[in-house]
Amino acid sequence: MLKTPIRSILVSGLTLGTLAACATTKVVTEPVVVDTPPVVAEVAPAAPASIDFSAERVAALETAMGDYIRNGRLYGIHTRLAHKGETISDYYAGVRGLESGAPIEQDTIYRIYSMTKPITGVAMMMLWEDGKFELDDPVTKFVPEFEGLQVLAGMNEDGSPILVDMDRPPTMSELMSHTSGFAYGLGGADPVNSAFRDKKVLEAPDMQTFIDRTASIPLLYQPGETWFYSVGMDIQGHIIEKLSGQTFSDYLQTRLFGPLGMIDTGFYVPDADYDRFSEVYGFDPETGALVPVPFPSVQFRQETIGFESGGGGLVSTMDDYSRFAQMLVNRGELDGVRVLKPETIDVITKDVMPEGAVMSYGGAPLPGLGMGLTFGTVEDGDVAETLTPEGTYFWGGAASTWFWIDPVNELYFIGMVQIFDQGNPNGPLDLRGDSTQAIYGPMSSE
Repeated sequence: MLKTPIRSILVSGLTLGTLAACATTKVVTEPVVVDTPPVVAEVAPAAPASIDFSAERVAALETAMGDYIRNGRLYGIHTRLAHKGETISDYYAGVRGLESGAPIEQDTIYRIYSMTKPITGVAMMMLWEDGKFELDDPVTKFVPEFEGLQVLAGMNEDGSPILVDMDRPPTMSELMSHTSGFAYGLGGADPVNSAFRDKKVLEAPDMQTFIDRTASIPLLYQPGETWFYSVGMDIQGHIIEKLSGQTFSDYLQTRLFGPLGMIDTGFYVPDADYDRFSEVYGFDPETGALVPVPFPSVQFRQETIGFESGGGGLVSTMDDYSRFAQMLVNRGELDGVRVLKPETIDVITKDVMPEGAVMSYGGAPLPGLGMGLTFGTVEDGDVAETLTPEGTYFWGGAASTWFWIDPVNELYFIGMVQIFDQGNPNGPLDLRGDSTQAIYGPMSSE
């Protein structure tokens, strides 16, 4: 039986949040309406197939990814599959910019949005290994601004919120697994999520302002009660600064990016590298055409970013994120550089979901999936209806990027595209599903 692989988690929610932020800023260029994509030459570098991956399977994967360009659903794509340390498919096609017509290349830079979160989690756990905190420490030990937070407990008849005290502060583990009770403001009409939007928490100009605005808003749930996508990873960035004595970006550079050789990953694109930066696309609400998004908040220039967001603030390249992914496949080590101990990889990929809680996507429950410390996990493949084996961990980003780590088969897969899929007149993209089917599904010769 063919299964429908899990969708890219929370892409729609982040798209809503990103575009909502865009709507509050001045448009600096007019959108370019394009009904059909330009004709571009595809580039599929030859790579020897692993003995466990037939040439037919690799071809099926690359054909499935290329069809998104040929069918006009994307302008550019880059995917990579690596098995036991060997790259067996490295496929890229299309353009990184409509005006320039410049093609996707190996060093193209992408907005990875929520694929920042696993990086933040790894950075956090390096401090855990250093003995700087315990997973059951209260978050208020490091962020006293959150002492005395109240919790939404319902609504009065007059529409005002009913607020109660926290039963206890959230723990560090809960902060790292979206079970802390914090909200995000990416959706929801409740007073808590509405306050995140009204107070422009995600548009804070600096880290302390972000913390102060968050501290002025009640929790949506009691800590440890349920799973709800939250600002927890952004709060971790603040805690990393306090525990390390460095800015978040400096800590990432000295402890993670530098040692791993991630030379193009950061919170903005330097001017000298800007011609490598892909445009990002969305759908014109009136025509349904795929158009470049022109707002300052998607430009990732040094002057357009506010606080350094551990939840969605990084840009990266395929090569850089591949080094991060291969480190995870290798259980914490790459090219002689150990980032985390193997047993720490086990800790961050272990499901810590509260009993009875379930991850959700667009309000729909996703049974069979768990939540580790910043990674989603496959707990029951049959229930989750996914072809990826149990033990796989994964995440995705608002511009439709996606990746997973399959420790059973010692492989990683990464997909880099730049499209806000909200409002797609042709229905949502199924990039994760199509890539999963090609890698794990039956072949015509089988």
